[in-house]
Amino acid sequence: KVTRSCIYAKDIQRITGRSERYGRKLLKQIKKHFNKAPHQFITIDEFAEYAGIDVEVVRSYITD
Repeated sequence: KVTRSCIYAKDIQRITGRSERYGRKLLKQIKKHFNKAPHQFITIDEFAEYAGIDVEVVRSYITD
C-alpha cells in the first residue's frame, strides 16, 4: 500500500528507467505545467496525469 502522496526524482527514475537528473528536470517541468511554486510538491496523481500513465501503474512503483 502507498503511504505517501508525493513523487520524487528517484521514483521517476524507477518508473522511466532514466537518470535521477532527468527525474529532477521532469519535476521542474511538471511544476511549471501546474503553476506550482518551487517549494511545492508534485503528487502521484499529477505526475500520472502529466506523463499519461495510469495512476495505479505509478503507485505500483512507489515502494515506501
